[in-house]
Amino acid sequence: QVQLVESGGGLVQPGGSLRLSCAASRSIFSFSFMGWYRQAPGKERELVASIIGGGRTNIADSVKGRFTISGDNAKNTVYLQMNSLNPEDTAVYYCRAVTGRYEYWGQGTQVTVSS
Repeated sequence: QVQLVESGGGLVQPGGSLRLSCAASRSIFSFSFMGWYRQAPGKERELVASIIGGGRTNIADSVKGRFTISGDNAKNTVYLQMNSLNPEDTAVYYCRAVTGRYEYWGQGTQVTVSS
């Protein structure tokens, strides 16, 4: 079993930046899919960014150029750097890990972009 804990959310003004962290309870990143998802009120959860094997990354078109995903295998942590935030980015952000036949979700961290 793996536990994922997100942190770094909060309130930020439009144009500001935040960095989210997802810490895993054990080392899994080298052979895992790690993804950041978000869900706004009344909307479906969507994939924002992913990193595979701690290397290859993918960024959703809606946030490309503003968000960056990265990982630190030594710290068992995946990051989501969010720049140029706008109110449409307001959502609960979740970390998801897939290792073999197992899937894990973090508890989520709230990101609110408002003036």
